[in-house]
Amino acid sequence: MAEGRWRIKDEDEGISERWVITGRLVLESPAHFGNGEVSQLTDMPLLLDPLAGKALLTGASIAGALRNYLQEYERGYSQMETKNSRPALLFGSQHNKAGYASLLVIDDALGQAPATELRDGVGIDSKTRTAKENVLYNMELLPSGVEFELRFELSIPVGQDGGRFERDKSYRDELLESLAIALSGLQSGQIRLGRRKRRGLGQCRVTKWRVRKYEMNQTADLLAWLERPVEGIAADADSDDNIQMLLHQTTLPPNHRDYLDLEASFALTTSLLIRSESGDPADPDVTHLRSNGRPVLSGTSLAGALRARALRIANTLKLPQADNFVTRIFGGEIERSDRKELVASRLIVDETVIEQGLDMVQSRVKIDRFTGGAFPGALFSEQPVFGQPETQVQIKARLVAPTPAEIGLVLMLLKDLWTGDLPLGGEAGIGRGRLAGRDASLTYQGQTWSINQPPGQALAVDSATRRALQQYADALKEIAQ
Repeated sequence: MAEGRWRIKDEDEGISERWVITGRLVLESPAHFGNGEVSQLTDMPLLLDPLAGKALLTGASIAGALRNYLQEYERGYSQMETKNSRPALLFGSQHNKAGYASLLVIDDALGQAPATELRDGVGIDSKTRTAKENVLYNMELLPSGVEFELRFELSIPVGQDGGRFERDKSYRDELLESLAIALSGLQSGQIRLGRRKRRGLGQCRVTKWRVRKYEMNQTADLLAWLERPVEGIAADADSDDNIQMLLHQTTLPPNHRDYLDLEASFALTTSLLIRSESGDPADPDVTHLRSNGRPVLSGTSLAGALRARALRIANTLKLPQADNFVTRIFGGEIERSDRKELVASRLIVDETVIEQGLDMVQSRVKIDRFTGGAFPGALFSEQPVFGQPETQVQIKARLVAPTPAEIGLVLMLLKDLWTGDLPLGGEAGIGRGRLAGRDASLTYQGQTWSINQPPGQALAVDSATRRALQQYADALKEIAQ
């Protein structure tokens, strides 16, 4: 065989098996799969298939998300990929002069004809908590519930790997195990897709897996593979909601991702308003943000409020380089002695639906500060979400690769949310956005700590949980000394 960029050794030539896998991906939150351009109607339009006019999720986007998840699963966060790593094994790599093509082919996926949402965004000054000048934008989103049919095809070469990967398992078993790890991330909702996925967008989950294995040295399987449907999968494929079982991987290796998970439930004691405009002239001037007709707490609004309070806490405690400490968690520019460095957010927050809220329209008027009377032409109406006894606001967040001091800061933020001291949304100055904690759980390194406060009762925290969490609060104080 001639020398070339993708040269394969003679003993590796040929394909022994092909595994064709399909699954149904369902968006659990709005998502933006963009085309990187600006249209006349929106700053960030969706990527659409030019022929079908349907939402398009490219195979490249799926492959990038799977590869990154597989790398983090195997080696942990912020670790460099090596030529012997699982992502290189499954998705191909190029090291020095040797390159290897991906053994996994991922098709582009089409969703339904999109009934899209348009969402505004604005930059917030962390010091003043007001809008930054000239940082207003909007993006087109696919609503939650949109489905995509995914299709993968894994080719397993004849024989072993020619010495490329030094592992205990066979080349075939390593490929199937690596694929099972990656697809299990989609199945469990651990992988998010599209833009602003660390701020609640792109949450998804895959079910209804179907798998068909073709043994290429068997005439019947070879013909069946050649005659397979262009889209979808053969009728005799195995089906299940558990991809591990379909790939015959009953157990997976340990997950090396290190993170703190926070899940908390709150009552809404006042009203909550995250500004949005419906576009319907019959609606109020300002309404609370909705997705699929339901009021939501957006990830961007939640993260913005948490960041501003985190910076206030860090400055109050006089942490060294407080701005950089907060930026390492929430992302942004870190000031170094010789340069500025951009870092991604390590705090991942969910967008959640506000359950059992009450919609009411309020008429308001601007007051002239000099006369004390109504300002001419400044009558407007708002429709926030009001809290009822059964109203529930869920907050879900994950801090990846945390330090003890950073966990201590998360606990401070939870305390401020719990007591209603940290309001969410807009118009906090007139009493909106106050929460009251009901229950919370924090999970870190296999341990889970629970906090409960039923309505009208005292906070319930057992002594073991109190001691464990106090250690992280002390770690935050220690770096301030």
